[in-house]
Amino acid sequence: MNEPLYKTLHAEGLISDDSLNRITEREKQPPLFSVHWEIKTLLYLGVLLLTTGLGLLVYENIDTIGHQFVLLFIALICAGSFAYCFKLKLPFTTEKVKSPNVSFDYILLLACTSFVIFVGYLQFEYKVFGTNYGLATLIPMLVLFFVAYYFDHLGILNMAIANLAIWMGVSVTPKRLLLNSDFDSETIIYTYLVLGIILILGAYATQHFNFKKHFKFSYQHYGVHVTFISLLAGYFHYYNSAIAALWILGAFALAFLIYRDARNNKSYYFTLLVILYSYVAASSLIVRLFTFGDNEGAVALLFMYFIASAIGLIFLLINMNKKFKA
Repeated sequence: MNEPLYKTLHAEGLISDDSLNRITEREKQPPLFSVHWEIKTLLYLGVLLLTTGLGLLVYENIDTIGHQFVLLFIALICAGSFAYCFKLKLPFTTEKVKSPNVSFDYILLLACTSFVIFVGYLQFEYKVFGTNYGLATLIPMLVLFFVAYYFDHLGILNMAIANLAIWMGVSVTPKRLLLNSDFDSETIIYTYLVLGIILILGAYATQHFNFKKHFKFSYQHYGVHVTFISLLAGYFHYYNSAIAALWILGAFALAFLIYRDARNNKSYYFTLLVILYSYVAASSLIVRLFTFGDNEGAVALLFMYFIASAIGLIFLLINMNKKFKA
C-alpha cells in the first residue's frame, strides 16, 4: 500500500512534526459533507415557487386588484432586484467572475424573470407592440444577453438563447405561428438551421477571442442540437429529391467538426452527441438502401442491422467513456 503523501513529506523533512500531528488528527475526524448543490437547488426552487405563487395570486384576484396594480407590482420586484444586483456586482472582465454572495445569482434570476413577465403581460393585455411580435420578443432577448454578459450569469445566458430562438421563429412566421399554428416546414427548417450555425459560431468566437470562454458550452450545447435536428429534418423533408444528399452530407460534415473540437477539448458529452446523431444519419441512409428494393429479405436484413448496430453502439460508448476517464 502506498504511504500517504504527508508522511512521505515528513520523512523527507519537508513538513514539521507539529504539522504532521495536525494533519493526522484532522484525518481521524469524519469527512465534511458538502451541501453546495442542495442549497443551490433550494434557492432555484425558491425563485420558481415565488414566481409561480405570484402568478396564481394574480390569476385568482385579477378582477379585484386590476391590471395596472399587477404591472406596478411586477415592475417594483424587477427594479428592486436589479438595483440590488447593480449595487453589489463586481467589476466586469472578459474572464469568469464569481458572484459577490450566495443570493446574488438568484436575485438576478428573479429580476430577469420578472422583466420577461412584465413585457409579456404588457403585450398580452395592452398590445403595446401591436402585431409586431418580433419586436415584443426582441427587447427581452437583448436585455437578457446584456445582463448575462454584464453580470456573468450562465442561467440568464440560457434564457437569452431561448429568447433568440423564439425571436427568430416569430420574426419569420408571426401570424402562422401564433394565430393559425400553421408551420411552413421549409421556412422553419432554414430558420433554425441558421440559428444553430449562429450558436456554434458564437461558441467558437467565445473561445477564439477569449471573451467569456465559459459561455462556450451553452452556445455549443444548443447549437449542436438545433443544427443536427435541422439538417436531419431537411434531409427527410427533401427525401425524394436530389438535394437530400446535401443535407445528409452537411450532417456528417458537422459531425466531423464537432468531433474534432470535442477531442481537442476532451469533451465526452459532445463526442456522445456526435456519435448518436451520426448513428441516426447513417441509419437513415441504410434504411433507404434496404427498402429500395422493397422485398422481405431486405426488411429482415434491416432488422438484423438495427440489432447489431445497437449492440455495437453500446460497446462503442462504453469504450469511449473508459478512454475519456483514462
